[in-house]
Amino acid sequence: MSGYNGAIMLFDVNLHYNFAKASREGSDFDLQTIFDNALVKTYPTLAVTLVSNHDTQPLQALESVVEAWFKPLAYAIILLRRDGYPCVFAADYYGAHYKGIGKDGQEHEIWMSSHQAMIDLFLQTRQKYAYGEQYDYFDHPNCIGWSRSGKKEKPQGMAVLLSNGMDGTKYMETGAPNTTYFDITGHIAELITTNDDGWGKFQCKANSVSVWIPKQD
Repeated sequence: MSGYNGAIMLFDVNLHYNFAKASREGSDFDLQTIFDNALVKTYPTLAVTLVSNHDTQPLQALESVVEAWFKPLAYAIILLRRDGYPCVFAADYYGAHYKGIGKDGQEHEIWMSSHQAMIDLFLQTRQKYAYGEQYDYFDHPNCIGWSRSGKKEKPQGMAVLLSNGMDGTKYMETGAPNTTYFDITGHIAELITTNDDGWGKFQCKANSVSVWIPKQD
């Protein structure tokens, strides 16, 4: 990598494979290892992070499917964290329907779900709230999270929590004391207010992701 001197960026294929493995294994996958061997972990400024692409979708040459239930979690990881240059796959955004010949020699009909609504929410959140210091809480095999502290112009930051098992809760620091947050995904209706030190007990549903942003008065 050093020979490139940062002149090119590379697709983080290992991160994609981690997403695919996590989606297959469900709660047996240790989310604390989601960045193991990933380019974004070692070279964060050179990594193009992706969930899927045209080569990895069903019936293609390098088929490596990220199951639909895990894609919102994976897109939260690439869109709402500090490192990497995220790439959204058109078929994940718009959905896809096609037929093709599988490795078994038989024709298969493929339907890929659209995740446009959730991706749009994440993109909006990235633009408005994904700034400042990042605090990671990768301290449980089935529930991980991180928070962003914001910056001077956008001081209230955000918090993200995801689970591949049961409902999850985690105390996380936002840097914003006595601030009320809501889950922009709509998965959790209750509001969360941080304490005098800027810490809050954030939540997420089973096999899901919740993204907490400041509630506007």
